[in-house]
Amino acid sequence: MYKLLLRPILFSFDPEKVHYFTFSLVKLCHQLGLGGLFRSMYKKTDKRLERNLFGLTFQNPVGLAAGFDKNAVLYNELANFGFGFIEIGTVTPIGQEGNPKQRLFRLKDDQGIINRMGFNNEGLDAAISQLKKNKGKLIIGGNIGKNTQTLPENYTADYLTCFNGLHPYVDYFVLNVSCPNVGSHAKLNDKAYLEELIKAVQEANKTFDKQKPILLKIAPDLNRVQLDEIVALVLETKLDGVIASNTSMDRSGLKASEARLTQIGNGGLSGRPIKDKSTAVIKHLADASNKAFPIIGVGGIHSAEDALEKLDAGADLVQIYTGFIYEGPSLIKKINKAILAK
Repeated sequence: MYKLLLRPILFSFDPEKVHYFTFSLVKLCHQLGLGGLFRSMYKKTDKRLERNLFGLTFQNPVGLAAGFDKNAVLYNELANFGFGFIEIGTVTPIGQEGNPKQRLFRLKDDQGIINRMGFNNEGLDAAISQLKKNKGKLIIGGNIGKNTQTLPENYTADYLTCFNGLHPYVDYFVLNVSCPNVGSHAKLNDKAYLEELIKAVQEANKTFDKQKPILLKIAPDLNRVQLDEIVALVLETKLDGVIASNTSMDRSGLKASEARLTQIGNGGLSGRPIKDKSTAVIKHLADASNKAFPIIGVGGIHSAEDALEKLDAGADLVQIYTGFIYEGPSLIKKINKAILAK
């Protein structure tokens, strides 16, 4: 029904406007009492789907990646679509508009999306206000980053501000150091700085009675040497896990014309075109570390088979985003049913 009726209508409008329209529509449906209907249609409940990682019990291994519910305004409603966990953000200390519009583009023939949103969000205080409404339906992750205008010497302070502020309200944290759409992020890819950042956040974590897991989200465009450095970094700092991967800057092999890509310009590519690249990153991390830490696999999951491929490569959990947009909410249940069948 979604792909035949709703998606063609939604895809005829500007992607960013449709995003907010969809939020309003989902809110309205729940206000009309349809939450139970969504649960019956999309939620798959089975103890065999549960996953225990870094001290948390996930109802099932299928999550919603960061970037969809940036400001934590829809997670309670989205829980009724069958997700095992939802990652909010990326949250920055101060709200910011992000990059100029238009900044979100569909590649329909490729089943992909290019975005250069630029960490647009309402800021830490707004996220906290929304997270106070948490009904406890599922695990919530907090994806945190720096403000675009923050000077390099203050990057760590931005991450710490978000970490300390969100700590009472989320179940795990993700240090987003790999988004290609936030301007000067070269320092965030430097191994020495990453070690400094991770240790600073870990020290802050120790000041709380209950410590929260901390994960690192990495880019899919890293080469083997860089991936080996990530493995070493995670092992040295005893980080809780890795999310692989963020969006890609690679444009090779796309069906979209060069003229179309030139018209779109810069931005991170997500969806089916980065499926294999993301899976390769997961497999390298798992093999090189001898599966020494948990991996959340994300990138190009548009079917149950895609999700199983990520899990077989070494992922412990998976996240969807672009696939959720293209395939609809039934994708979550299909993945969970395939996991049970296997």
